[in-house]
This record gives sequence, C-alpha cells and structure tokens, in this order.
Amino acid sequence: MLTILGFGMIATFLVLIMLKKMSPIAALVLIPALFCVLVGQGAQLGDYVIDGVGKLAPTAAMLMFAIVYFGVMIDAGLFDPVVRGILRFCKADPMRVVVGTAVLAAIVSLDGDGSTTFMITVSAMYPLYKRLGMSLVVMTGVAATANGVMNTLPWGGPTARAATALKVDAGDVFVPMIPALAAGLVFVLLLAYVLGRRERKRVGHLSLDRVLVAEPEPEAVLAGAGAGPAGEGPKRTAGGGAGTSDAPGAAGTADGGDDADDEGLRGLDPHRATLRPRLYWFNAALTVALLASMIMEVLPIPVLFLLGAALALTVNYPRIPDQKARIAAHADNVLNVSGMVFAAAVFTGVLTGTGMVKHMADWLVGAIPDGMGPHMALVTGLLSLPLTYFMSNDGFYFGVLPVLAEAGAAHGVSPLEIARASLVGQALHMSSPLVPAVYVLVGMAKVEFGDHTRFTVKWAALTSLVVLAAGILFGII
Repeated sequence: MLTILGFGMIATFLVLIMLKKMSPIAALVLIPALFCVLVGQGAQLGDYVIDGVGKLAPTAAMLMFAIVYFGVMIDAGLFDPVVRGILRFCKADPMRVVVGTAVLAAIVSLDGDGSTTFMITVSAMYPLYKRLGMSLVVMTGVAATANGVMNTLPWGGPTARAATALKVDAGDVFVPMIPALAAGLVFVLLLAYVLGRRERKRVGHLSLDRVLVAEPEPEAVLAGAGAGPAGEGPKRTAGGGAGTSDAPGAAGTADGGDDADDEGLRGLDPHRATLRPRLYWFNAALTVALLASMIMEVLPIPVLFLLGAALALTVNYPRIPDQKARIAAHADNVLNVSGMVFAAAVFTGVLTGTGMVKHMADWLVGAIPDGMGPHMALVTGLLSLPLTYFMSNDGFYFGVLPVLAEAGAAHGVSPLEIARASLVGQALHMSSPLVPAVYVLVGMAKVEFGDHTRFTVKWAALTSLVVLAAGILFGII
C-alpha cells in the first residue's frame, strides 16, 4: 500500500504542476500532507516536516546567500565580459545562442555546484533570449541537462556517494566513465544545435532583422536593451513571439509582466549605476577563492557563501543604503528559492518518514527478474533514471544502490560497474522537483516549473540513455 501511495503522491504532484492547477510551493506542501493523512500517519506530519526542514535548512541558507553573492557580482559587472564574449560568438543567431548556453553551463559546472551554474548561465543568457524573443524554457532545459552530465564530476556529489556506498575508489568509478560522459555532453551540444535551429526558424526573420540590421557590437546590444525604440523588448505576435504558449517549448513567466522582462534586460546595461569597474579584479579573485574553497571544503558551503556575500556587499557598496538596495533588488529571488526549498522539505520529509521511499525502492528491486542478475549493471543504469528523479541522491545511493550491488555480486557483476551505471541518470536528476538548484534556474529565468518539466524530461532522459549506451559500447558498463 505504501508503494502505491508513494507513486500516487509523486504522480499527483507532477500532474498538477504540469497542468498548472497548483503552484509548485502549494503542491509541495499540500499534496504530501494529504497523503500523510491517507497513510494513517497524520499525527506524525509535524515530526516529518521538521526532520525534512532540518536536513534542507543548510541548503536553503546556501542558496539564499549564494543568490545575494552572485547578484552583487552581476550588479558590479563581474560577468559582463562573459556576456560580451558569448554575444560575439552568438552574433544574435538563435542557434548559436542555444549552443552557447550549453557550452557556458558545461564550463561553469566545473565548480561542482548546480546553483552557481544556473545563476551565472541565466544571468548571462537571459537578456539575449528576451531580446531575440526566444523560448526561455529552451534555455532552462539545455542548461539543466548540460549541468546534469557534468554533475558526475567526483566533487559534484553523485560519484562520491556511489563510491562511498559501495566502498570503492571514486577515481576508479569516474575515470573510466569519461568517454561515456563525453558522449553525453556531445549529445547535449547536438541537442542544443537542433533546438537552436528550431528557434531560429520560429523567431528567425523578426528577431534577426531587428537585431542584426548593422551587426551591432555586443556592447551596443546590451546598451540598447530595455531602452528606447532600438531596445524595445520582443514583440508579441500571433506567429509566436516571446513567451507565447503556442510556440515550441514556450516559456511561462512567473508574473507574466513586461516590466519584469524589461528589468531583466536592463540588468546588464553597461551604464548602470551599480557597476564597480575599479573592483573588477577584487571581485574576480574573491569569486575564484570562494569556488576553490568550496572544492577544497575549507568550510561548509553555506558558511562560505554567507561570508562571501557579506564581504562582497561591504567592499562593493560600503554605504548602508546601497547595501539595503542591493539586498532588496534580489529579495524576490531569495524568497522564491528559499520558499521552494522549505516546501520541498515537506515533500521529502513525508516520503522518507512514512517509509514510502523505502517501499518503492524495495518494490522496484524485487520486480527485477532473476534472469536479469548477470545484467545488473544495465538494470542499475535504467533504474537510475526514475529513482534519481523521484528520490534524492542520498536516498538512491545510500539506500538502493547497495541492494542493487549485492544482487549483482551474486551473479559476478563488479561493484565498480554498478557504481558507474548508477551515474547515468544524473542528466534527468537535475530537473527533479527534489533538487533545490532547479528552483534557482526556473526562478531566475521566470519559467514555470511545470513548463520546464514538460519540455526537459524527455530530452534529459534521452541524454541519460545515450550515456548508458556509450558506457555499454565502450565496455565500461
């Protein structure tokens, strides 16, 4: 019964948010509360929620101060050169813009933190997507999938969890997987190319005629964003302008207002008052030091971002009114993301506390036919897609993976093969409603979570299958 109710709760949540019948925050709170009562454990709901909040509180704190930190860096102009470089590559061509999104997300993912990746990627690419009238959900889908492939880096989390759970060396797990992961990344770039050509065809002539009249320099594109006739936002047209629901992968916005879109475009205005060009190298050094400290685990990540945000605010904007203005400017993102994380704590708390996650995992493992024993690596790879989407990485790698490895060992399958196979679902995992970073992505991009899910899941699942197929082809799995 717990198995059925567990799958029923997840299915209900996904259907309601994809059909936009409930907001993600409301669905993350009310649906698990209802199912907790149906399970007959309504009296323990408070304990489950407090336990879930306690586990996710450090993540919420990290995201809150990370948003403030990177918001200050964006305001001060740290990422403006990155934007100009991407603009020079993209040349206002939608196909190049989407490919540039994939490349940028993959490169920034080297720091191992999804939230950082999404904040930098969206900050750099959002103005260009809006100016060209491109679908924002294409941006979120490509960024999430590229980050999911790169999330398998040893310091990203899943590889370390798999190695720890099966008591093997993380290097022995990751290094042989590099060719398969490279194949997955190439597939993401090909996917970005295809989606970019689709976007070029959809918005093509209108946007290219408007932006490429004299092939303006990137600085001119930025300077014109959100200002005057030359910088007016994408036109709404019956043929599928920006944000229209009939466009392929149309993006939903959080507020649906043009004012918010214009504000996003003005955010990278090279003449904005918040720029601090004299502090550029200080900000760059501080960011590099912060990311290096994260990788080296000098301090817990929430503490690092708390210290980094305080230092960035103090140095860049020493006047208290300016500091308050910068915090207020990013308060919307902070509240949205932290609210999502604490709401997700209800969902994960009920799933874990009621025992639904354990029963679901046991049912899936028990459903594997005995004849599949010698092929447990393949089975693990296939199961990693739904299980890492519906469960946290901790739940999958520490709860389910050891059981799969034990079943494989009985048929002579190496724990290393099981560990490698368990990584293939990460491309899909990064769009799971249980991953806090995805709320940073959709929140900053002003995309409805349901729209992102509906568009991304199929491509992310296909990317995971490509990684699995490459692993089998190369003899890694």
